[in-house]
Amino acid sequence: MLTTDSEVEHLTGEFSLSESSVVDHPTNAVNLGIDKSNQRVKQMFGEIAPRYDLMNHVLSGGTDYYWRWVTIRKATPQGEAPILDVCTGTGDLAMAYWKRGKRRIPVTGTDFTEEMLEIARQKFDRMQTREGTRIDFIQADTQELPFEDNRFQIVSVAFGLRNVADTMRGLKEMLRVCLPGGRVVVLEFSLPGNRLLRTFYCWYFRNVLPRIGQFFARNSHSAYNYLPATVSEFPYGKALVELMEQAGMERVTHRPLTFGIATLYIGYKPGA
Repeated sequence: MLTTDSEVEHLTGEFSLSESSVVDHPTNAVNLGIDKSNQRVKQMFGEIAPRYDLMNHVLSGGTDYYWRWVTIRKATPQGEAPILDVCTGTGDLAMAYWKRGKRRIPVTGTDFTEEMLEIARQKFDRMQTREGTRIDFIQADTQELPFEDNRFQIVSVAFGLRNVADTMRGLKEMLRVCLPGGRVVVLEFSLPGNRLLRTFYCWYFRNVLPRIGQFFARNSHSAYNYLPATVSEFPYGKALVELMEQAGMERVTHRPLTFGIATLYIGYKPGA
């Protein structure tokens, strides 16, 4: 288990998740003092892939189901143009969109961790019936998506934007492959607005979550120490809205969920 300061700093660099460190985020706070290199992120998430779903459900108390339910209803598919879910992990949001589209809308999920994608494919094979389209799970980097311009009606990401090394580049790529008038949908962790709840939340993230994560998913580069580090420094709320606008989106809205523990952002691509 990662319990010493030196072990944690090896992964994240020095960080302190405290109430004072997370109240405000400048809009340029997207290149964090955290190792988010492709190699490091692939290694971390490849190691925890077999228990990733279990850990997410346990650590969120099952709230992640509700967050995805809100996402696919606030940004519901329209027509039959395809949908793309980037940083798809084990494919939960991609599959939620596939069901929401009544299994008729083509859905693609991309991630650059093959171990995650393999679990996503297995999950989808177990749930698919003979009727309906398939979900294509493709290994790809969100900073360099292998799709032509103006292809998808919705381009979504759930709890993965923090892990993209260059946030702005990732947002611009998502916008590039989105249809004019289509939507870029971001579901991401954030910090509660209530001062007391935020204090408890920060304590839990720093002291409890990494230890629970390590108990269920033992690895030498714990994603559950990496998680509080990235959440503490990543822009949220109006700051992330401004980043999405700087990337070229319009009519960007944000909706805090579960006291602000997560936030749903929706931006539109100009031109429709």
